[in-house]
Amino acid sequence: MSLSNKSIAERAPEFYNAHIADARAAEAVCARLATAMTELLRTIEQETELVRSGKLQEAGELQPLKADLISIYMRGMTFVRDHAVTLGNLAPEASAQLKRQHGEFQPILRINLAVLATAREVADGLLRKVAEGAAATTNPTTYGAGGTAPQTPKPMGGIAVNRSL
Repeated sequence: MSLSNKSIAERAPEFYNAHIADARAAEAVCARLATAMTELLRTIEQETELVRSGKLQEAGELQPLKADLISIYMRGMTFVRDHAVTLGNLAPEASAQLKRQHGEFQPILRINLAVLATAREVADGLLRKVAEGAAATTNPTTYGAGGTAPQTPKPMGGIAVNRSL
């Protein structure tokens, strides 16, 4: 669950000012969004590394923090988009730096999404194979008494799990 508007306002009040009055306020907005982006990027990179190394439980524990950071980031992006002209006029250097940082952020986000999609496909494939194995039945390969094949297939005996992986 992501943060509420009230929680975002408490953690990032710069994104809730109705207008930006001066250069210092414009730079504060850009700095806050840059900080949010840096924190989110750090969390995404950590999650990507954990998933790549197969530590899915630890990666899952990052989800609440990631959701909070995404909420702050999205609110900040909306605020910056709505005030882009003002920010560009009052803090051109900070605004340009923010654009560069956002440009660097996008490829890392794509990598994270690709890693997560791959992990999801692998997990889905494994679950599908386990489900198919559990639902499978064994047909007898020998003849029964009197030379006839037994009539009822038997369900599989069980599932073995290799915990060394």
